[in-house]
Amino acid sequence: MAEPLKLSLDRTSKIPLGEQIRRDIAAGIERGVLSPGARLPSWIDLAAQLGVARGTVRVAYEKLSDAQLIVASRAEGTRVAERPATLPQRDDVPAAGSFIESYLMMTSGPSLFQMGIPAKDSFPAKVFTRIRTRSIRLETSGQPLYPDPRGELELRREIAAHLAIARGIECSPAQIIIAAGYSGGLGLALRALGCEEREVWMEDPGFHLTRRALELARMKLVAVPVDQEGMDVEAGMRLAPRASLAVLTPGQQAPLGPALSLKRRLTLLQWATSQGAWVIEDDYLSELQLQGRAAPALASLDTTGRVIHIGTFSKTINPKLRLGFVVAPPSMVERFSEVAAVLAPAPGPAVQLAIAEFIREGHYLRHLRRTKRDYSLRRDALKNCLAGYGATIEMAGLAALLRLPDGAPDLAISREALSFGLGPSPLSMWYASTANARSGLLLSVATTPVLHLDRACERLMEIIRRMSGA
Repeated sequence: MAEPLKLSLDRTSKIPLGEQIRRDIAAGIERGVLSPGARLPSWIDLAAQLGVARGTVRVAYEKLSDAQLIVASRAEGTRVAERPATLPQRDDVPAAGSFIESYLMMTSGPSLFQMGIPAKDSFPAKVFTRIRTRSIRLETSGQPLYPDPRGELELRREIAAHLAIARGIECSPAQIIIAAGYSGGLGLALRALGCEEREVWMEDPGFHLTRRALELARMKLVAVPVDQEGMDVEAGMRLAPRASLAVLTPGQQAPLGPALSLKRRLTLLQWATSQGAWVIEDDYLSELQLQGRAAPALASLDTTGRVIHIGTFSKTINPKLRLGFVVAPPSMVERFSEVAAVLAPAPGPAVQLAIAEFIREGHYLRHLRRTKRDYSLRRDALKNCLAGYGATIEMAGLAALLRLPDGAPDLAISREALSFGLGPSPLSMWYASTANARSGLLLSVATTPVLHLDRACERLMEIIRRMSGA
């Protein structure tokens, strides 16, 4: 244990003693001071040590149990719950309010309702482990040569075949560049296109990591509003008709969920062709469409080679793989290949070969079918549970959007929820400016708990009521 757990009670504070005990223990677990399996005093013993009523400690322990931070049994007593490893403790703590602090808060966990990660229990881990072990053995036993920076040909072939069936994109393996996840693919595309100091359309609200990437690429962001038909393309043409790039999520808009309408898709492609502009399609959820068949990819309609399609296996398999891909237009294949070779080579061959075999043997499609059924059940359970509390919700892709009153501190609510093991994403941080931001919480269907869902929803609604003054 790195440091002793400190339970300091302030009896003059307005915060109840039980809540102070809960916060200190939860903080110790989150910091790693209390490791998984560590035994805690019984609530009777801890009450005696702290000089408080037994019921005070018991209530604190019940809240920690509801948040799945501790488990209690007669045989083993009260212990810290087993949890997947979180980010290691760092000496260089990011500055409060910085981008990296927000990034680490968004990606740490795991937490219930957390966005951006798939369900763990629906993945065929044993099958994939067997395949990956074999691919690692092949990698280490082969000649120590530099791999193709564009990615392994076997994987690029499988992706091309899968895209033709699942996303309607006809492309050759030569057009596909393997990248380090979506971020790696976006960085590759921005370097290859060379649009510095030019205007770029960006959805508002839109993915904050994409927004920051465009800023770091020294582009001039133009926030284009989103409605029930996706990005308002005509608004983009009014705001910045000579923009050199548009970045959007046409399949399922992030974070609001609607697909870009056919009319707007055609208008966008006509604009890009006439202006010589580029369009980056972030296909972040691929074919994980829970209602009906997934909308075809925007790139499937592109006849003039203006769309760069970026896909990823983070949402369908595991973000730890850091594996994505870019489909370059035929005219840009050489340029993308050059940038990949010198600035952004593909990840190691072993993981690529494992994914290629996983797709080739049919495991990937079977996994997607199981996952969609599982997510549909979780979605329905979450909708029913939240409706029981009178919440106003909308389904947005793989998330339930819980609307809050304007001005409600959704960022503060999400931070408070983290201490209970809940990880909703605040809607306001997806907007380009605070002036236009709307308040709300995004609850991922993928990380909606199968057990104790009602407890999790009850705790979240209690936090919302307490912090929004409702």
